[in-house]
Amino acid sequence: MLEHLLETRIDQETMIRQIHATNCRQETEFIVANKKRVLQFVQIWATIIRSAFFEDECIAAFLQELHEAVVEDCKKYGLHEELSIISRILETKQKYEKEIAGVPYRWKVGPYGQIRLLSVSESQEEERTEFRRCIKSTDEVVFRVYCADHTYTTIKTPVGATAEVIKRSAAEKLGFKDDLLLVEVKSTAERVIFKDSEVSVPTGLSVNGRIFLTPADEVDLLTPLPEQDGPSDGTGVILETLNSLDIAYNMTIYEWDLFSCVHEYELIYQVFGRHQFRKIMSNLDVFLRRFNEIQHWVVTEMVLCNNLSRRVALLRKFIKIAAQEYQNMNSFFAIVLGLSNIAVSRMSQTWEKLPSKLKRTFADFEALIDPSRNHRRYRLTVAKMVPPIIPFMPLLLKDMTFSHEGNKTYMEGLLNFEKNGEHYTCTALHP
Repeated sequence: MLEHLLETRIDQETMIRQIHATNCRQETEFIVANKKRVLQFVQIWATIIRSAFFEDECIAAFLQELHEAVVEDCKKYGLHEELSIISRILETKQKYEKEIAGVPYRWKVGPYGQIRLLSVSESQEEERTEFRRCIKSTDEVVFRVYCADHTYTTIKTPVGATAEVIKRSAAEKLGFKDDLLLVEVKSTAERVIFKDSEVSVPTGLSVNGRIFLTPADEVDLLTPLPEQDGPSDGTGVILETLNSLDIAYNMTIYEWDLFSCVHEYELIYQVFGRHQFRKIMSNLDVFLRRFNEIQHWVVTEMVLCNNLSRRVALLRKFIKIAAQEYQNMNSFFAIVLGLSNIAVSRMSQTWEKLPSKLKRTFADFEALIDPSRNHRRYRLTVAKMVPPIIPFMPLLLKDMTFSHEGNKTYMEGLLNFEKNGEHYTCTALHP
């Protein structure tokens, strides 16, 4: 029977046409499915990468070419939904380009190094609705550059300006000549020399750090400014009047805004090496700086409080702030580490007067930040939390660094997707 069918039916024209028609249908369905997958991928790509997606010139050229291809294929394959997807992406891109093409946002480095946004016009405020107010390389930053005699000049540069550009601009205003160095002088008198290729210098200063311009042979003469010694009076009296819940809530809102501005690419730049990308990481720098600010704030307030009873009340206040359930692990670590500082932990009389309940609470806090077994307690706690979460950023960067340095990027000429997967897991808490 099989031989009969093969001999009499397989070569008939009807059978051959049926075979070709079936193959053509299957081939067309396969082509259309692949084209749809490409558009779905691009849509997800744009959603995840956000602003960096629209800033990349190569991606812009790819989108234009893709749009032309979809317009052409729409007639043949009926890709109407896919055409609307790519059109929406291009519209969003145009809106973003229009926004950043306007007057750049201007930031200022405050007296103690805080980065704050200067006044924004109403028109800018109305236009900036879809994108968060993050620091961009095209934004401007106003800051002071000091001399060895503590005189200074105020300059304005793009955030993405290199240390070389800042050095030339400051030298021109101060009347300095060649062979100059741009140096950060910390409150501890430590000096850090900036390389000419470094970017976003003003936003990357340490807490209470200052930028100095000096001849190369006079670096050792640089000394901290008098105001870098820190405050002489605390704000404990004010803190006593504020509710712990309100303080914790407002701290979380502020830090969530900072955390949301940190792009995943900035984490990659930090881990893989800033010098390899020469891109700004101002948003990450500001967020990391916030951790140090809180930690120093806690220690400073405790040390400046001379009255024992008020110091006990202040200690209780900080423990209660850390105890609030806002899933702000970054501030939690900063407060607990601040209270664990040797300058605070040796205040034996203060700790003795602390209620037993709060002592047990703080002991639990110290156990939670215990670094043993690779921060196991902290990791288990975070795993039980439901996002949104503000993670402990230094540990997140440590995990990414360990993954990067412990695994090859390429194996046998192929991309190591397992390594990339580990990096994704580290950044999964990002909003």
